[in-house]
Amino acid sequence: MADARRAPLKDQTDITGARVLIVEARFYDDIQDALLEGALAEIKAAGASHDVITVPGALEIPAAIAIAIDAAETNGKPYDAAIALGCVVRGDTIHFEIVSQESSRGLMDLAVSRKFPLGNGILTVNTEAQAWARARASELNKGGDAARAALAMLRIKRRLAKA
Repeated sequence: MADARRAPLKDQTDITGARVLIVEARFYDDIQDALLEGALAEIKAAGASHDVITVPGALEIPAAIAIAIDAAETNGKPYDAAIALGCVVRGDTIHFEIVSQESSRGLMDLAVSRKFPLGNGILTVNTEAQAWARARASELNKGGDAARAALAMLRIKRRLAKA
């Protein structure tokens, strides 16, 4: 497995008090706990608050984010960023490819069309062992990476809004 390489992010635009939405697919509970742990540590370090919504699987994540964004805006408490967390393990059928590709496409479409900071932490792996190596905060910490990505995009959005 390749070593994790994280370039330090230099943009320190203040995002204290930001509201972050986490939508998680609880198909693999233990792996999901590890992903969530990494994401929550990053959100806390940034001084942001969060809400968590749980959905059955990775395919439901993009729709749940879109629904939550609209509801939060309607209620006058908009989200500033979102994080998608889940795990898809390859099986014996093409279902893996469909779920992996369509959940990623849905997230990208959502982020671009709405110009919304979003971090994709949906693991797509061949084995549960690979998922564990990516999920644990002590190893590759992909939940933390997804949170860092969403928060980095939020910093860019806020910095450019002031320019």
